[in-house]
Amino acid sequence: MSASHTDRVVRIGAGAAFANDSALAVPQLLESDPPDYIVLEHLAEGLMSPLAEAMARDPALGFSTNVLDIHIGPNLARIVQSGVKVITNAGGLNPAGAAAALERLAAEQGLALRIAHVEGDDLRGRVEEFAASRQADMYSGRAWPEEIVSANAYIGAFPIAEALSMGADIVIVGRSTDSALTLGPLIHEFGWKPEDYDLLAAGTLAGHLLECGAMSAGGTFTDWLKLPDWENIGYPIAECRADGTFAMTKSAGTGGLVSAGTVTEQMVYEIGDPSRYLVPDVACDFTGVRMADAGPNRVEVSGARGRAPNGCYKVCVTHHEGWRMTVALVVVGQRAVEKARRMTAGLLNRAARVVKARQLAPAHASEIELVGGGDISGFAADDATEVTCRMVTLHETREAANLYAHETRCSMTNASAGTMAFGPAMVTPVNRLFSFLLPRREVPLTITLGAQRRDWVAPEVAPDRALAAETGSLPPLPDPATFDTPVPLARLAWARSGDKGDIFNVGVIARKAEYYPYLLAALDEDTVTQWYAHVLDGQDCPGARRYPLPGSHAMNFVFENALRGGQTVGLKVDSNAKGMGQRILAMEVHIPAELAAAEGLG
Repeated sequence: MSASHTDRVVRIGAGAAFANDSALAVPQLLESDPPDYIVLEHLAEGLMSPLAEAMARDPALGFSTNVLDIHIGPNLARIVQSGVKVITNAGGLNPAGAAAALERLAAEQGLALRIAHVEGDDLRGRVEEFAASRQADMYSGRAWPEEIVSANAYIGAFPIAEALSMGADIVIVGRSTDSALTLGPLIHEFGWKPEDYDLLAAGTLAGHLLECGAMSAGGTFTDWLKLPDWENIGYPIAECRADGTFAMTKSAGTGGLVSAGTVTEQMVYEIGDPSRYLVPDVACDFTGVRMADAGPNRVEVSGARGRAPNGCYKVCVTHHEGWRMTVALVVVGQRAVEKARRMTAGLLNRAARVVKARQLAPAHASEIELVGGGDISGFAADDATEVTCRMVTLHETREAANLYAHETRCSMTNASAGTMAFGPAMVTPVNRLFSFLLPRREVPLTITLGAQRRDWVAPEVAPDRALAAETGSLPPLPDPATFDTPVPLARLAWARSGDKGDIFNVGVIARKAEYYPYLLAALDEDTVTQWYAHVLDGQDCPGARRYPLPGSHAMNFVFENALRGGQTVGLKVDSNAKGMGQRILAMEVHIPAELAAAEGLG
């Protein structure tokens, strides 16, 4: 390790998980014992297209304006007074525009701030080059698309560290990895080098645990109903040390919960192979990470390991692919599910007749889901007396989508009794994701702070190396034939799920270490694949792939090609896979009777 020896602790607080996160987070972090840094994660894959469309209308836009209106703008005076530095990727497609707007806002308030911005990740100017090179999608193999809306490289943490070394109080970047917002300050504070892979992996893990705002403090936790004072939920703070270890906590006097359970749930959120979690600066191995409760609302985190990165940036492209009509209607009364199924099928058939009469192309995909009727959970609910009907269709033209939207309104007068609108039908553009890898050295970046301007190019990657030590091995597995007592999985485990494009993952964490071997034995790949059969039906998904994380008594299941295109294209209500973890907790597993009796689980 080349990091300097120091007892200094750098405290980094999570101020936003996405552009529309709560306005309460930043004021809370600034209240009593402000951290050294606040990180604001604003960008999601689905946000890049709207930002590009806004910039096409007005070149001064293209960034997340909530950085002005919600998260930084109203708190500028207190940020200056406290000396907290702020790192955000709210720059979107226009980091310079975001920095200029924030500088004007600070000047209006009579505040002096040094605001840096990093540019170069926007690759729209190279679209013809990528098309000519016949880039293929790294996940599906699809050919290069047409009608490109945005194209951005996910940059890493070292340019952020460089901006801080130039004296920045606020650093605004575009499409960085979420965790880079935290790793950048740690590189700057501790002098970590590009070859300090274990340290970079630890800093990446700290960033991953902060990037989703309140989640590490109990937001979306399996045991959410037990959270104290949720309305005042604390936003997590990572207290980081030069050796890569850190503690997760939150501000004193706030609600929510920081525990090994809440933090481990966040670690497994939206990851694939935990032994190869790739970011631009390092290939991380989280399989040996240990979470240890160290007092009320305090968890010590250690054990992250790292290897050399692959020397590439992932480039995320969005491209226009038609139009989507979405509408939700509520049906109440006796036989609500039966009425809703007949009505929704009939509405789509009627709309198809109208579109055909206008000589327009038919919808090329449609989906009907009855929320409350069992379509989401997979469990039948034919006796429900109220149900929400969600209908989605995809179209080549906006005109056809508008006709479908119009035709759904006839349900108010000539369809099922007890039908009411759940808001107007919406027609929105469909922008699909396309991803590929590009060598880092082909993406030069520029860091600007006032009159200072520095060019930055990622260094060459050193040869890969093996891990210095084993990260952990699996415990001996008991014989499932001895398992004779059924127990709901929710009694034994926590779970968290999320999406990445057309992939979703489900992390399962043992509530106690002694449960872990039994969960490994019960939750094999075939069993879990069958549990999600109604979700995977009709898709080219090879089934669940299981990755154990023995250090934290967890396992991660990954499903590829399983979201019908993902959040920007998918027709399902859970196209972000936020409910998949709750679905698996409804599973019944078998354990030995003596364990069930000893733990009071029978």
